[in-house]
Amino acid sequence: MLGLFRAVMPKEDRFFDLFAQHAATLVLGARALQDLMQGGDGIEAASARVYQHEEEADEITRQVMGAIRRSFITPFDRSDIQDLTTSLDDAIDQMRKTAKVVSLFEVKTFEPQMREMAAIIVQAAELTVEAVALLPDMRKNAQRLTELAVRVTQIEEQADHMYDQGRKALFLANRASGASGDPMTFIVGVDIYSHLEKVVDRFEDVANRISGIVVEQV
Repeated sequence: MLGLFRAVMPKEDRFFDLFAQHAATLVLGARALQDLMQGGDGIEAASARVYQHEEEADEITRQVMGAIRRSFITPFDRSDIQDLTTSLDDAIDQMRKTAKVVSLFEVKTFEPQMREMAAIIVQAAELTVEAVALLPDMRKNAQRLTELAVRVTQIEEQADHMYDQGRKALFLANRASGASGDPMTFIVGVDIYSHLEKVVDRFEDVANRISGIVVEQV
């Protein structure tokens, strides 16, 4: 009876609009992070943009949580809505943490693998936007949603490889420098790689959340 009641009652479509807005902030944050990884004079401005978009995402998160409390009918399970929103927010939170490390240690130049990781973070964000846009009609779009989740997983594996190669390159460069090397350059570099890798991990979390919702609803 409850299932029939839910089927005939109008659903709160505003959640899908909020998901779309949230995903859009991830793209903006990812592009700002990519600009930050170019180094040079644009670091401060790019970092400020990452912070700004993270704050915008926080506001959207607050709106979603408020809508969960106010809505009698939701498009799918409330806990799934909350988990998806949290995973979206975690992705841009991790971007902010990356920018914070750069600012804290006053890093001005970045390794090629760091820039490559930033580029695939943008790819993951754009795939997330596409996936979120398909959620309102997830039965029809189930196959494409699955394909997008697989692609994000592939990007995460690619990021893992870059992470390993980047750390190795830092180690070899530091070892080659011998007594004149700066251990802090290695330590900070590894920290930045770690944060970038975690950003991609958070996007995989989003993809997994969406896949779980699709499995439950379809």
